[in-house]
Amino acid sequence: MNDAHWINQPPQLPSNKRRARSLAAQLVSFVIVLAVAGSAGFLGGQYSQDENTSSGGPLVTAPPVSEVSVGASSIAKAANVIAPSVVTVDSVSDSGQSVGSGVILSSDGEILTNNHVIEGASTVRVRLGGETEPRIADVLGTDPGNDLGLIKLRKATGLTAATLADPLSILVGDQVVAVGYALDLDGGPSVTSGIVSALNRTLTVENGALNALIQTDAAISSGNSGGPLINMSGQVIGINTAVARGDSSTAANNIGFAISVGEVLRIVPVLRKQASGSSRSEGYLGVGLSDRSDGGQGALVSQIAPDSPAEKAGLRVDDIVLEVNDQPITGQGSLIAIVRDAIPGDEITISVLRKGARLVLTAKLVVRKGN
Repeated sequence: MNDAHWINQPPQLPSNKRRARSLAAQLVSFVIVLAVAGSAGFLGGQYSQDENTSSGGPLVTAPPVSEVSVGASSIAKAANVIAPSVVTVDSVSDSGQSVGSGVILSSDGEILTNNHVIEGASTVRVRLGGETEPRIADVLGTDPGNDLGLIKLRKATGLTAATLADPLSILVGDQVVAVGYALDLDGGPSVTSGIVSALNRTLTVENGALNALIQTDAAISSGNSGGPLINMSGQVIGINTAVARGDSSTAANNIGFAISVGEVLRIVPVLRKQASGSSRSEGYLGVGLSDRSDGGQGALVSQIAPDSPAEKAGLRVDDIVLEVNDQPITGQGSLIAIVRDAIPGDEITISVLRKGARLVLTAKLVVRKGN
């Protein structure tokens, strides 16, 4: 499959490099072609009268536009709802400077973004829509495995919090809008539209695996990381995180991914607990995995760790894991993510295919130690 790339990185850089704020890295080249008509035209909404009529009459002009206006389309209305809740997130670390987007979750300044936007940051700055000066934010908690991070502004009040959609309301084919500060361009956030192309996608990335992703064909660019994917009511259905790019042997067009609101609702409380000093432990099963090569779905067990929950549950090498807790396993990435996000001590049910027979096993997870 095509590689997934963090979307706050410039296209020409590897996905594991953060953007340096050198002049060359900041500039984006555009070729702007001005359409200059051969005849006398008019700017500012005016147009000339029919050439067969007298030129001495009044010019026809558009009515005045109010200072604050919202387009008539459903896309414009949805974007207008979310606009006050979308911010620019700028972080500084030893490896350089990274710019992405974020979504306001509370009126007192809680903001959700991607972990890779703020990873290793010594300073995090946030600029609200309509403001010229950045504000300082503190990192409350991060979850690299799920690529989410929670930050909070200092002394903020009266902010407009985004509304999170019901996860069960999201369907393939629904129209969606991606909002964020693409390419860190001047001015307000960029707005692009598309549909929900697929649900429950899984990507294997450098920190493990991202599961339960929403795939969309709405254009997503560098700088959109951490920004919202919304429905036509302006409710957040996901957090934009990665795009797929083609290579010499494959092609990828308009394939972007967002962390689903279902994952957001599950992870944000955990991030809030980190702010009070609570650490999160990941689940551990004790298997080595590979993807099936016979065209089937599921994850192939290639190794069993001695004295692990997997061994005690009766899993064997060459078992094909089809489901965990009734959740379909589409590949090794989805199994990795489900086990990682489980709480140590939980018992999970594992449906496996063994030599043509389907079996259901039970494993009690323990705490993952190290990597």
